Amino acid sequence: MRRIYLDHAASTPIHPEVAETMLSVMQGHFGNASSVHSFGRDAKRLVNGARDDIATALDCRAEELVFTSGGTESDNLALFGTAAARADRGRHIITTAIEHHAVLHSCHRLEKQGYEVTYLPVDRYGMVHPEQVQDAIRQDTILVSVMYGNNEVGTIQPIEEIGSITRERDIIFHVDSVQALGAVPISCRDLPVDLMSFSGHKINGPQGIGALYIRKDLNIEPTQYGGLQERKRRAGTENMAGIAGFAKAVELAVSQLPERKQHDEHLRSSLLNFLEKSVGSGCFHINGGSSKQLTHIVNISFPECDTETMLMNLDMEGIAVASGSACTSGSLEPSYVLEAMNLPQNILRSAVRFSFGLGNTIEEIEYTAQKVGTILDRIRKNR
Repeated sequence: MRRIYLDHAASTPIHPEVAETMLSVMQGHFGNASSVHSFGRDAKRLVNGARDDIATALDCRAEELVFTSGGTESDNLALFGTAAARADRGRHIITTAIEHHAVLHSCHRLEKQGYEVTYLPVDRYGMVHPEQVQDAIRQDTILVSVMYGNNEVGTIQPIEEIGSITRERDIIFHVDSVQALGAVPISCRDLPVDLMSFSGHKINGPQGIGALYIRKDLNIEPTQYGGLQERKRRAGTENMAGIAGFAKAVELAVSQLPERKQHDEHLRSSLLNFLEKSVGSGCFHINGGSSKQLTHIVNISFPECDTETMLMNLDMEGIAVASGSACTSGSLEPSYVLEAMNLPQNILRSAVRFSFGLGNTIEEIEYTAQKVGTILDRIRKNR
């Protein structure tokens, strides 16, 4: 059976050059980077070299990067670390209703610890507006956390405008850039951002590795303790192979960004064109669809077919897509992101996320659109 992977927003296949880099490290390096002997020094050089390479690609200082286990830990460290470091200045945090659960669940935990959180609503495109942030700021606001690009509908937020507001008020600004890395140009030096989260497995790197950018001279409290690694900000023996693979993935993602964007735009437009032919333009609805959009994500509702039925039928055809929502007790719940966008119930309950990446072809996209049409035809006949 033909197998087509259109769920790159969830995780991506490892790039062959990344796998080669990691294998070389696993076969040739086993020292602990904290050891003082030659094996440890070799490991330390490898970690520092990878950090330097990522810093160059992201336009920041090497010492501003902390390696983590991925985007979730980076988000957690940013929120809990900032909240603890600035608790004496206030206990109010601002975020949005459509953040990744790594941010939302962290905020829920902070609320239990006595912090107040304002969850900003979004418009029908999934956009939060800078004036909303401005209006929500209080005297005791210490942190604003807004994702760069949404993982479900792809909407890109006005990060520069929001960052200008927080910088004027000396409020820490955290940006979850897990989906944006490799999809939009990122310069940590130029953006008015204090903390930025990244993850390896979204850019054809390994799972279980990521980084948190922490602006120079910004103090945050660590969330795990043990050794003195990462300048005392994140204890734990370094994942050398993961770090080396992550560095290679970042290098490839940043250097190949224009080509990837063009390829993803072509796949996206082709999918919509093929769906018009196989389904009919009036039989599907694009969710989000803002002019500022991550090109590798398109969220589409097929009102004649609920999400679970479409996912299962596509999976039976060997096509992997996603709902973008969490699975609870074996049943798919409507997406909290789409709910925050105030979309109608028939749109909420029929949404499917297609996300493109390495290895996808126009032929695969055409085949997928044809299968969607076949599924909808079968549903219509069985009514």
